[in-house]
Amino acid sequence: MRDASASLNFEQAAKMRDIVSGLDSLALEQRVHRAQGGSFDVVAVARDGELGAGVVLKIRSGLLLGREAQRFEKVREESDATLISSLVSRHYLSAGDLGLEDLPEYVLLSEGFEDRSLLQDILTGAAKRRVQVLVPRRGEKARLIELAEQNARQVLEDSAIELHASDRAEEALFRLQDELGLKVVPRLMVCFDISHTQGTEVVGSAVVFQNGEPRKGLYRHMRVKGDWGNDDYRSMAEVVGRYFRRLEEEGGPIPDLAVIDGGKGQLSASVEALGAQGMSDVTVIALAKKNEEVFLPGRGDPVRLDRRHRALHLLQRIRDEAHRFAVRYNRKLRTKRTLRSELGEIPGVGPKRQQLLLKRFGSLRGVKAATREEISRIPGVSEALASRILTYLGR
Repeated sequence: MRDASASLNFEQAAKMRDIVSGLDSLALEQRVHRAQGGSFDVVAVARDGELGAGVVLKIRSGLLLGREAQRFEKVREESDATLISSLVSRHYLSAGDLGLEDLPEYVLLSEGFEDRSLLQDILTGAAKRRVQVLVPRRGEKARLIELAEQNARQVLEDSAIELHASDRAEEALFRLQDELGLKVVPRLMVCFDISHTQGTEVVGSAVVFQNGEPRKGLYRHMRVKGDWGNDDYRSMAEVVGRYFRRLEEEGGPIPDLAVIDGGKGQLSASVEALGAQGMSDVTVIALAKKNEEVFLPGRGDPVRLDRRHRALHLLQRIRDEAHRFAVRYNRKLRTKRTLRSELGEIPGVGPKRQQLLLKRFGSLRGVKAATREEISRIPGVSEALASRILTYLGR
C-alpha cells in the first residue's frame, strides 16, 4: 500500500487497503464466534510517533455488530491510558443517551485508567444491571483485546496512507509550480477534453482537482453546439469559452491553472477563447499525449518532465480523468442515438415512447432482452405494440 501511495496511485492504495481490511474483518468475525455468545465492548489503541488510533468493537451474542474508530494526533507524550480514557469518554459519555444504549455485560480495555471504577458505576447505573469494566491479561477476553488492537493498527495504517498521500500531493503541486514557472501554487485546477464519434456526438468535459484530488461535484460536461465535426480546435475553444463564461456569471472561483488535453493547436484555440471572454489572465497549459510534453503560451519548445516526476503524474491524472469523463458522456449520447434510430423505424413508436423505453431499459440491448409483458407496462404501450417492437428487433 505504501508503494502505491508513494507513486501517487492513491486509488490503487485505497483498493489494497480495502482488500486487507476485508480479510481482516473476515478473520475477526470468524474468531469472534468463539466468544461463547458473550456481550462485549472491546476497546484498544495503537500508536506510531505522533499518530494514534483507537477502536471500540461492539460484540453481541458472539457476533461483531460494529466498530467505532477514533484518530489522534500529537500523542507522542501521551500514555496509552490517556488515549483509552479519551476514547471511552467520547464513546459513552459525549454522545448523550445514544452512548448509553445497548450496553454490554463487559467492557474490555487494553489498558486501565484512573477513573475506570467510575466508568463502571456510570454504565451499571445506565444499564440498570451490572456492567463490568475489565483489563484482561489472559484467556478468551485477552484474545478479544488482541483483535481490537489489530483493528486499531489497521485504522492507524489507513491514517498514515491518507497523510502520506496528502503530503505527496502537496509536494507535486509545489513542484508543478516550480517546473512551469507558475505565479501561484495550482491548488484549484480544471482540465478540458473533447470526445466525438467520427465528428458526431461531439462533447467536452471539464474536471476539477483541488489540492491534487478530484472534486467530482464540480465536474461538468457539455454538448458542443457548433457544427465543427472533428475539428478539435474549434470544439475546444467553444468548451473552454462556455465553461469560463458560466463560471464568471455564477461567481465561482477561477482556477489557478487550466489544463488542455492536446498540443499547440488546442492551446492556441483555448487562449483565444479566454481572450474573447476578457480572461487572458487565466493560466493555461496543454499536455500532449504522444510524448507527454507540456506546452505553454508564447513558448515555442515544450517542457519535458521526467516520466517519474510527481508533477507530471499529477497532470496525467487530471488529464486521464477528463478523458474518461468525456468519453463516458459521448458513449451515453451514442447509445441514445442508436436506440432511437432503430426504435424510430417501428410504426407506433414515436419520440416520446422511445424516450420512455430508453429510460426504462437503458439501452437497445435492454429492450431486446425484455419480455412483452415488461414492455407493455410502459404507459401508452399496448401488448400488441410490445409484440411489434420485439418482432422488429428480431425477437
